[in-house]
Amino acid sequence: MHSAAAILYPDALATSVTLPMEILRAASQMASLQSRGKEQVQFLLAGPDRKMLKLASGITLKPDLAYSELPALDLLLLPAIWRNPLPTLRQADQWNGQLRDMAAAGTRICSVGTGSYLLAEAGLLNARAATTHWNYFEQFSRRYPDVLLKTRHLITQSDNIYCVGSVNSIADLMVHIVEEWFGSRTARAIENQFSPEIRRSFVAAAYQNEADSSHHDETVVQAQQWLQDNLQQRISMEQLAQRLRISGRTFNRRFKQATGLSPQAYLQSLRVASAKELLRHSNLNIGEIAWQVGLQDVSYFSQLFRRHSGMSPLRYREAVRGKLFAPDGRSAT
Repeated sequence: MHSAAAILYPDALATSVTLPMEILRAASQMASLQSRGKEQVQFLLAGPDRKMLKLASGITLKPDLAYSELPALDLLLLPAIWRNPLPTLRQADQWNGQLRDMAAAGTRICSVGTGSYLLAEAGLLNARAATTHWNYFEQFSRRYPDVLLKTRHLITQSDNIYCVGSVNSIADLMVHIVEEWFGSRTARAIENQFSPEIRRSFVAAAYQNEADSSHHDETVVQAQQWLQDNLQQRISMEQLAQRLRISGRTFNRRFKQATGLSPQAYLQSLRVASAKELLRHSNLNIGEIAWQVGLQDVSYFSQLFRRHSGMSPLRYREAVRGKLFAPDGRSAT
């Protein structure tokens, strides 16, 4: 069973706690069908003590345990801080050391919006890529000059430390974590349940430090970049391996070891992510979109898209376009 927790403080933004909690709980329920109904994720709320905590928004939450009682975790969430984050930083002095200890133990720690101030205050973002809420970019840069602030990315990853810039982005990251924990079928079902248009794939949205990413194989990094840059071409993995001056067998083994995916599966995920962007933001027909992502067979493209997304390209476009509105109130086309 996977374990996750969110730290509560009076100025925490409730939606940055409840949305990831509900996503992980839904994933747990789906995954439990394969495990005789056994719960697959435990999600805890930690507060200064176990007393009811009224947030600045007026919402009251009941912590399951105190900060000092937090067990070893797979995931720790630091919610967004409502408005000025500095008062919360002063209250956090009591558990900054605990944050450092959990990070050192390998816990995946994720901040939402200005929750990244807590990571920076604990020294966990020094010389690391990070992001925060856009309204606080300047203040954050002045206060933490040693942090590598990425203003053009809504998600950053440095080893086991993640920052997301918005509540929608925490949904993106949760879908990514669900896929890691329970596989792509469960992830796609969760994505569709929680509205497909909120999500860009983690591969497309995240900034990952090359030196601090989930792998350190420079040859595989070169391959990933080449695949991204040449998506429209007919791609031969054997020829790509020759370009990298390694054998096809070695290339496949190292790529799978570094990314968890075969080169072909990784390429397919890039193509589907690119196709989603085109379905959202262009009026290209399905054949033209297939060609744009390097596939000439429209039938195969549709099958691939459905396998990754749980719906056809046209159904996906309808779902996305249904929530895009023009300034005059008419549905955008």
